[in-house]
Amino acid sequence: MNIAIVGAGGAVGQELLKVLDEQDFPVDELRLFGRATSAGTRYCFRGREVTVEALEEGDAFRGIDFAFVSAGAGVSEQFADTITRHGALMIDNSSAFRMCDDVPLVVPEVNGDDAFHAPRGIIANPNCTTIQMVVTLKPLAEIAPLRRVHVATYQAASGAGLPAMQELVDQHRSIAAGETPRVEKFAHQLADNVIPHIDVFQDNDYTKEEMKMHFETKKIMHAPALEVSATCVRVPVMRAHSEAIWVSAAEPIGVERARQAWRNAPGVVVVDDGYPMPLHAAGTDPVFIGRVREDLADPCGLAYWCVADQIKKGAALNAVQIARYILDHR
Repeated sequence: MNIAIVGAGGAVGQELLKVLDEQDFPVDELRLFGRATSAGTRYCFRGREVTVEALEEGDAFRGIDFAFVSAGAGVSEQFADTITRHGALMIDNSSAFRMCDDVPLVVPEVNGDDAFHAPRGIIANPNCTTIQMVVTLKPLAEIAPLRRVHVATYQAASGAGLPAMQELVDQHRSIAAGETPRVEKFAHQLADNVIPHIDVFQDNDYTKEEMKMHFETKKIMHAPALEVSATCVRVPVMRAHSEAIWVSAAEPIGVERARQAWRNAPGVVVVDDGYPMPLHAAGTDPVFIGRVREDLADPCGLAYWCVADQIKKGAALNAVQIARYILDHR
């Protein structure tokens, strides 16, 4: 396998290097691409140094099998033809193609076979919050059709990238020193605060992040009638997103039946003793579930809490799992 990573210097790009190694993914040749300013930077992979190349139009992706792209929607849109021209399969982590009818939106545990229907040579990696939620919804949907999902997210600074993570660190330092914290990457100061505002507001007063969860969940689950409503909140946590989820089905599912379905599901860990937290989920692969209970406001409903590492399962790991699914099932 000849592999390329576009956006190698970012948080997800760096995580991709780790995940490829951790998952023992077959890599015969690895090529790294980034902005002109990052060209020449070297990163170590499996004991050898790989130099970042400037991303440019041309034939640089000839011979590449999988190209993992995490450099923003603008870059993905601009270079998609360059990346896929010679047969490379582009697994894109941006929002550029997620809702395109001819681009599958894939979470392998949920709709892995959709990856084989990519006429443009592009597979979209879903939004991080959507990924961890649909992994938990799929086992429930196999018990009874799902009608409605409400979710409140508690999203870590990592979701906004490395500079945002550093800003949170700097804000805490400034507060401890009695100084005014600098605010650049978030709508407001994140340290000692929570911000119910992720991405830009839409005409319906939901944010783009919230609408991503609405539309992406329907597409991944192949459930256009499923009602999905989200409130997305940034919290002063460095890494790993948390979600409080309320799901309503066509019939009562029950706590024990749900727990058993999750225990049998790939990529899910049910926490019976206590509950999962981002402190413990950071750096790990699974989606953790806890605090499972009947919804007091809905006889066919369940309420539960889930936590997953946004940079791993919410981005890099899911992308690598897509490629692995293709290799294992082709």
